Amino acid sequence: MPGHSVLQLPVDALEEWVRARTAHYDAGFVSTDPRFGHAHITALGPFDPDPSEAALATIADLASLTAPIAVELAELARFPNGIIHLLPEPDDRLRDLTATLVAAFPAWPPYAGEFGADVQPHLTVDAASGKVDLASTAALLGDAVPVRVVLDRLQLAWWETDRCRVLREWRLGG
Repeated sequence: MPGHSVLQLPVDALEEWVRARTAHYDAGFVSTDPRFGHAHITALGPFDPDPSEAALATIADLASLTAPIAVELAELARFPNGIIHLLPEPDDRLRDLTATLVAAFPAWPPYAGEFGADVQPHLTVDAASGKVDLASTAALLGDAVPVRVVLDRLQLAWWETDRCRVLREWRLGG
């Protein structure tokens, strides 16, 4: 898989769980970078693989103007493509952040426009298969959810087999 960058909000409370599940599916996507958010909510991706200093400054400004975002992750859902995910509630501020980023970087629509303009904020936890469904994933998650978190960092992360890492990171609210 070719590499790509993503603007993402790491979810530390589920990092160990998602990192282990990532290792189960594809160890090449387990990062050695301790800052890397395997557990994350995508704010905008894919993103520019080689952003200019001006673009990075814009992201820094937008992050400084965005207060940390409190959400609860409790409800599991499944997209038509089989991705099993947790829905953050409330999700309005996450949608606002994505809209702000898209307005600043219109050449980079969410998921390359594959799912339209209104994408569902989510935290990917599993992929459906003959042996994996919502019930099995809920059982695996056990008491890891529900969880309340405050998303306080925006990462520019690189996703590529054996090269996943954080390129830049900004604190929300400065």
